[in-house]
Amino acid sequence: MGADRNKLLLPLLGEPILAWTLRAAAAARSIAWIGVIAQPVDRPEFEAIAATLNLNKPVVFVAGGATRQESVHNGLRSLPPEAERVLIHDGARCLATPELFDRCSEVLARERGLIAAIAVKDTIKVVGGDRRVESTPDRAKLWAAQTPQGFEVQTLRECHDRGLAEGWEVTDDAALFERCGLPVAIVEGEETNLKVTTPQDLAIGEFILRQRGHGGS
Repeated sequence: MGADRNKLLLPLLGEPILAWTLRAAAAARSIAWIGVIAQPVDRPEFEAIAATLNLNKPVVFVAGGATRQESVHNGLRSLPPEAERVLIHDGARCLATPELFDRCSEVLARERGLIAAIAVKDTIKVVGGDRRVESTPDRAKLWAAQTPQGFEVQTLRECHDRGLAEGWEVTDDAALFERCGLPVAIVEGEETNLKVTTPQDLAIGEFILRQRGHGGS
């Protein structure tokens, strides 16, 4: 993003990116508790944003780790003791709708693990270090992973413990499930559920929010 601060603090249609994410999660019928995993440098501003939103769900702040994997592990240890299932969401995916959270929760009631994802439309090429095409995978089998990702809490904890013990480094929790030989279901995601990564994404995000009736014409 090239910003001088955490991108979740950047304005999107006049409000921080994090505010849009928190509102969507709080508006989901199936969500009872929200944990925000944050580094110490960001926590005061994150807490201030949450305080201004007057959300109807408890929001708890959890210390982040050195890696995404470690941060999620910290989050799992901070869940309410009665929590049996958890949705893990990337705060930069601020355009996810409450309906997506609820759809994932509904499927999670009968699955041990899942990810929101959308079918890939483009033809994908596998490219080697010399920038020459090595192969063209079957597009019908390719899905682009999004978040939320959802899991049985105890099973995911066991996967994280095994990952730590064996030194696994993975990019998401679904990959941990896969390494443990556990099934991961697909829930239809949303085309508008983009991850804000570049300045161009901010412009696209504003367009989507205006289409939804936010911020005037």
